Amino acid sequence: MISIIIPVHNEFKNLQQLFKVGCFLEHVKLLEIIVAVSPMNSDTVNLLDNIPKVKIVRCKNKGRAVQMNEASKIALGSIFVFLHADVVPPTGFINDILHSLQNGYDAGFFSYRFDKDTWYLRLNASFTAKDGLFTGGGDQCLFIKKDSFIELGRFNEEQVLMEDFEFFSRMKKQKVPYTIVKNDLLVSARKYECNSYLRVNLSNLLLVILFKLGYPGDKLKTLHNRLIRTSYNG
Repeated sequence: MISIIIPVHNEFKNLQQLFKVGCFLEHVKLLEIIVAVSPMNSDTVNLLDNIPKVKIVRCKNKGRAVQMNEASKIALGSIFVFLHADVVPPTGFINDILHSLQNGYDAGFFSYRFDKDTWYLRLNASFTAKDGLFTGGGDQCLFIKKDSFIELGRFNEEQVLMEDFEFFSRMKKQKVPYTIVKNDLLVSARKYECNSYLRVNLSNLLLVILFKLGYPGDKLKTLHNRLIRTSYNG
């Protein structure tokens, strides 16, 4: 079984769209979907209770690392997939994951494109098909064998921002074999609707550099909230 874990905070509209994706319907017997809801969630996520194969976990604390860890502890699958609510999987998504693991990889990520088509967003997205400085971001949808995830100690809950990059750094240190699947996810460009392209990219670069230098997670989050304006997630 494959456990798809989705951490959410006020993402009901995105979840409604996400559960219409064909790959979930085609492989329904292989999947369990766990929606890990923040305790401060204020939208009508309880309506998801009526969707088959979806489990709702109302988490004790807010934060992607905390919520994903809590969901992972009840997950039944031998493979974990960590998917953001505003990221839509492509056709062949589940088959790509199975194929990657059958070919000797213990983990992997996907390339992606944005749901807004501009040359500069295409440029940004092109880097996700290559292994580099920004590999391992949450929008790339980490999939990993359950045993490997547990051996690595799950997500670091003190890393309140960039928990994905911190986990990936441990993957590399432990030489976990991984791949990048070149079958594009569709990622929301909503961050660029509230901020200029230059602001987002310079902020991302600064945050990654500070993370690499060991800047504490809580300070990274404070800085992120000052630099990046959002109309979602609270």
